Amino acid sequence: MKSSQQTIRVGVVGVGRGQTFMDQSRAAGMVLVAICDTRTDALIEVGAKLGVATYTDYAAFLAHDMDAVVTANFFHEHAPFAIQALRAGKHVLSECTACKTLAEGVALCRAVEDSGKIYMLAENYPYTAANLELQRLYQAGEIGQVMYAEGEYNHPMSIDDSLRISPGMRHWRNNLAATYYCTHALAPLMTITDTMPISVNALAIPAPPEWPKTVRRQDPGAVILCRMDNGAVFRLFGISLPGHSIWYRLHGARGLMELQRGSGYWGPGQVRVQHEEWNMQSGEVAERSYVPEFPAWAASAGEAGHGGGDFFTSHLFAEAIRRHEQPYLNVYRAVAMSAVGILGWKSALRDGNAFALPDFRDEAARSNVEHDDWSPFPEDAGFGQPFPSIWGDVQPCAEAVAHANEIWGIVE
Repeated sequence: MKSSQQTIRVGVVGVGRGQTFMDQSRAAGMVLVAICDTRTDALIEVGAKLGVATYTDYAAFLAHDMDAVVTANFFHEHAPFAIQALRAGKHVLSECTACKTLAEGVALCRAVEDSGKIYMLAENYPYTAANLELQRLYQAGEIGQVMYAEGEYNHPMSIDDSLRISPGMRHWRNNLAATYYCTHALAPLMTITDTMPISVNALAIPAPPEWPKTVRRQDPGAVILCRMDNGAVFRLFGISLPGHSIWYRLHGARGLMELQRGSGYWGPGQVRVQHEEWNMQSGEVAERSYVPEFPAWAASAGEAGHGGGDFFTSHLFAEAIRRHEQPYLNVYRAVAMSAVGILGWKSALRDGNAFALPDFRDEAARSNVEHDDWSPFPEDAGFGQPFPSIWGDVQPCAEAVAHANEIWGIVE
């Protein structure tokens, strides 16, 4: 699976990802040629350091001689940039999430279809050594058909650290409904089992009275239940409750496999497989645990970010372009995962009512939501729009605002 020698010229939207992408993309035969950002000082500095062209105007950036664009701008702003790039004849690697509304999801699917270009979601959590091993085991029939699975992405931070990465009261991280950041929990399970979500129920987890004072207007967590297209139920949990947890478990018709829990960002990196004695096949053992490794051809993934996932997103995107074949994390899976977060929030606001996901591969189904601009983000506020907390229009206290301004260097 080594990359062929065709060099792919790439531009990145977002100064912060320029160096990161250059470091991870070389092994995939990609070269960074341009960066686009509105932060002029940082843009000039990074552009000079990397020796690439710099742009503050996105249309001018798209006119640069390049094959593909990486949208690494704000979490909820990828779809419009991706659509514009596709229409300009560029392949797109999009960071999460794919879209902030169902209407954007429909428009994105249509843009990919109309352009004939490659679109991939840069969701990197399926590609740790442990999750790749769970995928291999599942596809080999180790536990039979999945019946129930759990994915957790719970990543608490100190107030000061969270403020440093979310400057400004209207920053997306300070207004993110608790179900929206669900792809790190869901994508590995979908990739391992090759299933798609068809409906969603969710409950938000509100902050208790003793919760630290913060400018974040959302609830600290949520639990999402997804019904999958094979009948299985997947439980997703996150995102900032105390107790760091990145963890996956799958129960199949004849066995269990999971990422072992433990200290460290990814835990001990061990995979555990368990079978009941009455349900074992010849040569199997009741239980085994081990630390898997990356395949030899991807040994450099061990040095890549996000547990090796950054290596694989670059590699798989480049190979999709060279083969002229859409990748596994294509636009339909990307939009479906985003829709789980969107409809999960609708469900949470109705105390867990179920919502069916449209099939974004089907024009008749997606045309029903092509004008659905329901969104909890502050720039979309208005009549009929939701707030990012089940408590409604939560306003931070003066003490929290003053502390945030201190961290952000704002003098009132």
